[in-house]
Amino acid sequence: MEIRTLRYFLAVAREENMTRASEYLHVSQPTLSKQIKVLEDELGKKLFIRHSFRIELTEEGILLRKRAEDLVSMADKIAGEFAALNDLTGGDVYFGLAESYQIRYLAREIRRFKEVYPGLRYHITSGDTEQVTEKLDRGVLDFAVLAETPDTAKYNFLRFPEADVWGLVVPRDHALAEKECVTADDLVGLPLFCSAQGWRCDLPPWCGEKMDKLRLEGSFRLSYNASLFVKEGLGYLLTLDRLIDTSPENGLVFRPLTPKLEENIYLIWRKYQVFTPIAERLLSALKERLV
Repeated sequence: MEIRTLRYFLAVAREENMTRASEYLHVSQPTLSKQIKVLEDELGKKLFIRHSFRIELTEEGILLRKRAEDLVSMADKIAGEFAALNDLTGGDVYFGLAESYQIRYLAREIRRFKEVYPGLRYHITSGDTEQVTEKLDRGVLDFAVLAETPDTAKYNFLRFPEADVWGLVVPRDHALAEKECVTADDLVGLPLFCSAQGWRCDLPPWCGEKMDKLRLEGSFRLSYNASLFVKEGLGYLLTLDRLIDTSPENGLVFRPLTPKLEENIYLIWRKYQVFTPIAERLLSALKERLV
C-alpha cells in the first residue's frame, strides 16, 4: 500500500466524484480508477459505492479514510522533519489542543517565538484528551494540551500558570443566574450538557453520591456548540470558565460551582521524543516562559 495511492483515495473520498478528483490530482481518470481498483483488490473490500453522478464511501471506506488521513499526515510530517534538519530557523510544529482560555499563553509565546524565527509554521488541531493523545502517541503531533493530569510514565509536561474553573452556563433570565455559585443540589433534575471526559472524570469526585441523580442531556466536545443548545432552551452547560461568551448581549451567564472545582492544564510531549531543531528551540522557549 503506497502513500501515493492513499492520497488518490482521499481525493476521491473528498470530491465524491472521480472526474473532479482526477482534475485535482492532475492524473487521468483511467489511471485514478485503476489505482482505486488496485487498492480495493489489495484490501479485499469495496471502498466506494458508485451512483449515477457521485460516489460514496462504504463502511470499509470510512474506516480507511480515518487511517489514511493519519498515515498521509505522518508521511508529510516525516518529510517535513527531514527537510527541516538543516534549517535551524524554520519548520513545522504540530499541536493538539484541549479547550481552555489558557491557550492564550501558548499563542502569546508562539507569537514571540515567530518574531525571532519567522520561518516557524505551526499546525493546530483541537480535541479532547483521547483524541489528542492518540495522535501524539502515533507521532502525528509534537505536543498536546490536556485538561487532565498527564501520565508521567509516558509524557513530559509543563503546567500552565493558572487553573481553569468549572461552572454552569445558563440563560441570563434563569433563576440560577441570580445565584453567585451553583451546588450539586442545584443541578439535580436539570438537563445537563457536558464533555464526556468531564462527566466521566471531573464531576463524580465533586458530586459524590449525588452524581447518580444528575441527568446528562447530551455530550459535546466543543463548549461553543453546546452553548447554542443552551440558548435554544434544551439544557444547561457544565464547562470551564471563559470558554463561552457571557456578555450581556449574548444572553448567557456563567456561575462557578461550589465547592470550587478547578482543572489544571498541561502541555505534554512524549518521553524520549526526538524533535526537529525548530521544535526543540520552541520547547526551550516554552520551558522558560510558560510557568
